[in-house]
Amino acid sequence: MSQFDTVIFDLDGTLLDTLEDLTDAVNYALGAYNMPLRTIEEIRCFVGNGVRNLMLQAVPQGEENPKFEEVFSLFKEYYGEHCNDKTGPYSGVVDLMAKLQEKGYVMGIVSNKIDSAVKELNSMYFADYIQVAIGEREGVQRKPAPDTVLAALQELGKKKETAIYVGDSEVDLATARNVGIPCISVLWGFRDKEFLEKCGADKFAIEPSDVLRFL
Repeated sequence: MSQFDTVIFDLDGTLLDTLEDLTDAVNYALGAYNMPLRTIEEIRCFVGNGVRNLMLQAVPQGEENPKFEEVFSLFKEYYGEHCNDKTGPYSGVVDLMAKLQEKGYVMGIVSNKIDSAVKELNSMYFADYIQVAIGEREGVQRKPAPDTVLAALQELGKKKETAIYVGDSEVDLATARNVGIPCISVLWGFRDKEFLEKCGADKFAIEPSDVLRFL
């Protein structure tokens, strides 16, 4: 067995391809208020740091816009009902989890997505493998603060010294750094290798099975 016994995953862009549903929800809310719509590539760049941050970038003038809170509220309502219209696991992800489980690894999910959505999507796709799924919730600092990852490790009864983090963005790299654990950056998600290298990434998974090499 390697030095690791615990794998903590990011969700959007790492396990699930959520980009189309997020784009649809953003544009539904923007369109309802006659604001310019966003392309899928713009949304790709905006995601990773929680839905409020996503909407701050998507809405013209962000929080300065007097309609911001209304648009944000409509986005959350629509996304809550449509978060699974086009979303699904990336190819190879479920196979990876099955192999990790077979080898005795314990797994969790930590995301900046709303906690209820994280739990719902986890129960829909990964319930057989993931024991703890944590999203953004009141009173707990979200990533890149270490709090949610430390909470997941505590719930799993595992130490950070034997944990590794798997994510697709600069937020995930910063989170792992703040927790004090290594990070594997996946290249099928929302950021490219060149960008991640600039953010300090040094372990890359081109496809899900590559994660096993680092363990």
